[in-house]
Amino acid sequence: MPVSDKPRIILASASPRRRDLLRRIGFSFTVEPSGVDESTISHGSHREFAMKAALAKALDVSGSHTEALVIGADTIVCIEDRILGKPSDRVEAEQMLMDLRGRDHEVITGVAVVRAGSLQCMVDAETTTVFFKNFRKETLERYLESGESLDKAGAYGIQGRGKVLVRRIEGDYFNVVGLPLDCLLRALSTFLDIKPNRERLDDLHHPF
Repeated sequence: MPVSDKPRIILASASPRRRDLLRRIGFSFTVEPSGVDESTISHGSHREFAMKAALAKALDVSGSHTEALVIGADTIVCIEDRILGKPSDRVEAEQMLMDLRGRDHEVITGVAVVRAGSLQCMVDAETTTVFFKNFRKETLERYLESGESLDKAGAYGIQGRGKVLVRRIEGDYFNVVGLPLDCLLRALSTFLDIKPNRERLDDLHHPF
């Protein structure tokens, strides 16, 4: 597919944060969440898992189409040898955040772009190190009361109220939100002219 062509883009994710980021850098797309069961994905490293999960999601959705670019993504929060998913309740969210308190951890997002029909694909991953504050119990309680932690991997959202827990980051801020835009644009550049989107990315601001 020449980079001058403009195929339909499908986001294989229901994440409102990913939808928002794609729109902010100028993409038009439709949303078709994947039904992949991530627990069945075999892997060695955390990075490998994120990449395999992203590709599995993109392939799952691309199978229903003959011509489109399908974007799959999977974000995980890692501390030492553990992967922290979304907490099942407030108690688990509190435990996760206490485990992260005063420490650094990694956020890894796998990104896959699949051309439906040909199944040509590009797969990559981005890693950002996040350093948490040694926050007070009162700060944690106020954050848990907001309810924001319950639908977030690692039990926090850096783009929302969860930023009060974060001291600093090393790497791509948008990766921690859930979609590493620079990584995604590199993958999409195989299929599209992404210069206008790159310019919009350069104009985006964030708190870290």
